[in-house]
Amino acid sequence: MLNDTTIISKSIPEASDDNVRVAAIQMASGPSVSANLKEAARLIETAVSQQARLIVLPEYFCIMGEKDTDKLAVKEQPGEGVIQSFLSETSKRFGIWLVGGSVPLASPDPNKVFNSCLVYDDCGRQVARYDKIHLFGLALGNEQFAEERTIKAGDKVVALESPFGRIGLSICYDLRFPELYRMMGSVDIILAPAAFTAITGKAHWEVLARARAIENLAYVIAPAQGGYHINGRVTNGHSMIVDPWGVVMDRLPRGPGAVVAALNPEYQASLRKSLPALDHRCLYDCRNSDR
Repeated sequence: MLNDTTIISKSIPEASDDNVRVAAIQMASGPSVSANLKEAARLIETAVSQQARLIVLPEYFCIMGEKDTDKLAVKEQPGEGVIQSFLSETSKRFGIWLVGGSVPLASPDPNKVFNSCLVYDDCGRQVARYDKIHLFGLALGNEQFAEERTIKAGDKVVALESPFGRIGLSICYDLRFPELYRMMGSVDIILAPAAFTAITGKAHWEVLARARAIENLAYVIAPAQGGYHINGRVTNGHSMIVDPWGVVMDRLPRGPGAVVAALNPEYQASLRKSLPALDHRCLYDCRNSDR
């Protein structure tokens, strides 16, 4: 059973008159953490040069090992380690909000890690952590995946307040479970860092990202792994930013780079006023109800 939604609040500076620019970073990560962090730093700097203030890295940005178990060897304790230090120092150095799409953090089971999305503010402080709830499993031709073998599932839904609006956190396979996003309440931005496979990504990635944007009238920032990996895996790419009407504002089909777009809170508010679908909900989960 999932615990109650975790809501993380902090003081928010006065909003600027300018629409905030955000970025989704696309990578084709390999087994070397240091090489991946160097590449992430390069791509973050590219996004910063385009005035991005909220930058989101993809799932497994820090390691795509030759074997699924490779991430166990580089797992970190919460608040410690080179990966978390990189995220903290980089966010502080550039004065940005930075999201590590997923970081392998130690779990009570020594043979598994939490696949954790970590959010850092512009002072380098970690302000949110979300442990991936839905673990990917696929048996389709040559594509065989079972994340449950090396990952321990999280049990908390996480949303946080930010200078850019209320943000809901998710990772990759979570996109297939719309009830997760309903449990967040009303969010302005959904983060969905991912490493979709080439097969499932081609069929479902865009439609899922756009569906989550449309049904929540929210911006979706969806950075992805995109390319060929040393372990033989091919990831879908097509990192994108989707607006609350379901329009893809920008995308990158394949290869490393930064997708950048401006969020417009006034436009979002006007859509929610014109189409108040979030207020029209009348079916709720009654499993715990006496009725």
